Amino acid sequence: MRIKLFLTPNTSNLSFDHIPLLVGVVHKWLGSNNPFHGNPSLYSFSWLQGARKGNGGLNFPQGASFFISAHDETLIKLIVRNAVDQPELFAGMKVREIRMQSNPSFDREEEYFSVASPVLIKKKEENRIKHCLSTDQEADELLILSMRNKMNIAGIDSSDMTISFDPDYRSAHTKLINYNGIKNRANVCPVIVKGTPEQIAFIWNVGVGNSTGIGFGALN
Repeated sequence: MRIKLFLTPNTSNLSFDHIPLLVGVVHKWLGSNNPFHGNPSLYSFSWLQGARKGNGGLNFPQGASFFISAHDETLIKLIVRNAVDQPELFAGMKVREIRMQSNPSFDREEEYFSVASPVLIKKKEENRIKHCLSTDQEADELLILSMRNKMNIAGIDSSDMTISFDPDYRSAHTKLINYNGIKNRANVCPVIVKGTPEQIAFIWNVGVGNSTGIGFGALN
């Protein structure tokens, strides 16, 4: 299930490195004692849409929008309830409207998704963490392994499911995202998902790659 949130215009300039603020709002709406805390994130959320660059940051003169998706409808309902009670975000923005969206039918065996936030792929290598690029040979395999783990947690059969970056997408690039002082090299490239309707709906909701719970890997 997915919700789209529409926000009022900001009243102060917003930093380019504002993703931790957005994460903080989502976690505020989830609540400190929520049953999802400390578990792998079976949800994802997009970055803010509607920005204009200026004065060394971002502004949203017409307001902003973003979405939150989750496999568990309970999580979405919890966020909706708390977003209504606590509509304030940051930079003077507030929630002015929330729209619910059910899962699409996904009646094809293959779906093509653009990304609503860059895809982060992390791999442990001895004493360091490697951030993989969409062009790396192992990138698709790591996407699949990460998703299989989440499907196993949710009790969904992961057999024959595949995820791959679009190798023919000419505008593929990376972004270096500063998250609380840690720089993450993430990928902006569509993904191709193959599987059953249930598998594809799950992937559409939870996002792909690592750290979907802090704003990476959301799918349009």
